Amino acid sequence: MKMKFKFAALFAGLLLIESPAMAEESLVEAMFTPLRQKEINPVNNKQYKDECGSCHFAYQPGLLPSKSWEKLLNEKALADHFGENAELDREVLAPIYDFVMANAADKSYYKRARKITNSTEGLEAPLRITEVRYIKRKHHEIPERMIKGNKDVKSLSYCDACHTQADKGIFDEDTVRIPNFPDWED
Repeated sequence: MKMKFKFAALFAGLLLIESPAMAEESLVEAMFTPLRQKEINPVNNKQYKDECGSCHFAYQPGLLPSKSWEKLLNEKALADHFGENAELDREVLAPIYDFVMANAADKSYYKRARKITNSTEGLEAPLRITEVRYIKRKHHEIPERMIKGNKDVKSLSYCDACHTQADKGIFDEDTVRIPNFPDWED
């Protein structure tokens, strides 16, 4: 009986910790919902898909914390976006920025996004998804010849080259197929 009471008290206490800056759905409540998702929230914003996805894979905002997106989506950074000019009019950028910030890893209740958040806490904001400790750790056993030496992959930044359901926010190992290495398993 005492154990049930302690759990109920702990749960109630967690619900009271809610920050006033949180979105409509409380992060604490979402973390305890039985519907909590394992992977990453898929991109469901047409403008983001159209603008960002026209040049590269439209990375899910949950792959980076908001501090990273803030650095990536300012005017100066977009003028030199990894060697390319990706400037956007303010009217176009504003809703994209809002979408990304609302769905960043540290705002998400998806399990993989929470792991990304935990791996970036207290560190300089990574500007590349491939710089996130969690992502590096998940890929560390893959030989370089299968990535950089693979003409159909080239870099870990091409998520959708191996993750067959990356566009749906699914990065589970069961959905990985490395081009030109059909029999490889870690």
